[in-house]
Amino acid sequence: MGRSRSLIFIPGNNQRFLEKSRTINSDIICYDLEDSVPQEEKETARESVRSAIQTINKIDDANKERILAVRINSPTSDQMVTDLKKVITPGIDAIVIPKVDDDKQIAEISRIIEKEENAKNIQSGIIKIIPSIESALGVVNAYNIAKSDQRITTLVFGIFDFLHDMKIDNQDIETITSFMYGRAKVPVDARAAGIDSIDSIWQDIHDHNGLIKDLDLGKKMGYNGKCIIHPSQIEHVHNAFSASTQDIEWAKKVVQALDSAKNNNTGAVKLEGKMIDAVHYKQAKRILDSM
Repeated sequence: MGRSRSLIFIPGNNQRFLEKSRTINSDIICYDLEDSVPQEEKETARESVRSAIQTINKIDDANKERILAVRINSPTSDQMVTDLKKVITPGIDAIVIPKVDDDKQIAEISRIIEKEENAKNIQSGIIKIIPSIESALGVVNAYNIAKSDQRITTLVFGIFDFLHDMKIDNQDIETITSFMYGRAKVPVDARAAGIDSIDSIWQDIHDHNGLIKDLDLGKKMGYNGKCIIHPSQIEHVHNAFSASTQDIEWAKKVVQALDSAKNNNTGAVKLEGKMIDAVHYKQAKRILDSM
């Protein structure tokens, strides 16, 4: 898949938002069939989401790099299989699975996706899986979940269901520190499995200063992106998870210095007063490759 700096949730039962989603500049557009859709509107939402994906797939969309995903209902619900059968259609890129507790749930969903791909003449393996870790058991099993299937590209951390599962009051999220182990473990497990991770939402869409602080914390934890609930948050998220001009200039200098050192059979050199070596070279190449 492409970049995963931002993942925005679009309620699957809101036709106006579905139509507007074509113009939203989020890396991942995630049509939601779960929390934002009341039980009595689930079937209508499935039809609407399927239609939205098919429409975007047919039109000349300017944002070809954007990922189209659907968040289905949880593996323990009676909605999951119906969701998958309905929304797997040409043009869909990924399935977001909420409340994943273990790798067995992934295996079952992957089998269903493969069956639907075959039935609908979709290239085998092209639809990716993005598990969302939202419980104590999910956090404990995050590494096994992350490495359980080749379709998995990214882990998401879902904070509010995690707080509920831990029986922690979420009224003042900024002062809560007891969930930090779970939030910090997910990107470590994702990286150990060789995949990306996306941080949880910032709920107050008017508190941009709070969002910026939370983005900085998430990036320092190792996340590659953030879930969002409003288009006004996209610019802040992209700024946080995109290389700055200063980062790019540093990366170019590192690559140039170490390439020259390699030609002279030198493993480490001094750059602007600091020693740099192979680790810095990898970091610099990652920055330049992400441009």
